[in-house]
Amino acid sequence: MAEEIINRVAASPLVTIDLEDYYHKGERVTYDLAQNLFQGMVLREKDLREFVKEHNWSQYEGKNVALTCSEDAIVPTWAYMLVATRLEGVANMVVMGSQDTLEFALYKEALERINPEDFADKPVVIKGCGKLPVPDAAYVELTRLLKPYVKSIMYGEPCSTVPLYKKPKSAKI
Repeated sequence: MAEEIINRVAASPLVTIDLEDYYHKGERVTYDLAQNLFQGMVLREKDLREFVKEHNWSQYEGKNVALTCSEDAIVPTWAYMLVATRLEGVANMVVMGSQDTLEFALYKEALERINPEDFADKPVVIKGCGKLPVPDAAYVELTRLLKPYVKSIMYGEPCSTVPLYKKPKSAKI
């Protein structure tokens, strides 16, 4: 009589979290304030205000926008803020920074909706190596959120993990 084959990974209490499940599917675009610089060097307030007033902002409807300046120019903070006032309520998300900054902000927003208490005293595997661009900072943020609650945190696949954290056993009196 043959022994029954048992899938120990499937039978284990491990909870796998795949950060790709939290990937925002919306389009990502960059708005470069370099296009608003006079002679590619100077930002003139009057010109920017006129541009912001006249520009068709509806093209950013539902998109995720990174505000940046690709030129080596001094762009005052208020300029980014002014553009953001027009994108708020139109775009899904607006950040000042690179596409990487935008990607992390999208993940951070998604991870804030996780209830870490749902993982209380459970061994958790944070899945790595996927097809979508998950920033390393999102893995760190998820680890930070879960650590106070979970029994353990591992990285990788359930069949091959790297242990990262194990809750200390309670001291006995």
